[in-house]
Amino acid sequence: MIKKFNPRIKARLRKNRQVLSKNIDNFFGWVKGAKLVELKECNTDEDPVRPELDNKFRTGYGRKIFGVEYQGEIHAVMCFAYTNEIPKSVEELEKLSTDAFLQTAMRDQAGGQIAIAYTVWSKKKGGGKLIVKEVFKKIKKSNHLNRLVTLSPLTEMATNFHERNGAKLIQINETTQNFEYKVM
Repeated sequence: MIKKFNPRIKARLRKNRQVLSKNIDNFFGWVKGAKLVELKECNTDEDPVRPELDNKFRTGYGRKIFGVEYQGEIHAVMCFAYTNEIPKSVEELEKLSTDAFLQTAMRDQAGGQIAIAYTVWSKKKGGGKLIVKEVFKKIKKSNHLNRLVTLSPLTEMATNFHERNGAKLIQINETTQNFEYKVM
């Protein structure tokens, strides 16, 4: 009886391993075909970090919205401001990005030298990490950006996310914290 039982268990384990491997490939398969796109607006109700900021703010002077698109659907979103200094609050972010935009408009140059990511969210597993990676590539290719810094809430979730993705904490403010991703 033991001789008949062992081959069955082995076969079942082999089959389960194949099914599990196939499911993992399907689970993250969307990542390979995804691309970074600039958005004119986003659904701010989906933003778990800063839902109070409307699309007018997100696309105002020196600010942009990027998304990861796969098969015509947006799976992750990241909002940026371009500044020349690191902000400590959303209010300061607005002032610094507007100032950097106006300075560069007068000089006929691109925006500020620091990309400030102030909100990121994902609708699909792996989307947050993917959008950080894609934006990081975009910043490396740009001529005017030399730093990628976050304006993150003071939460354990934000801290864990950025540290897992390779960022270093550079300062803790009254209501926010700033992490920096190395751009080389």
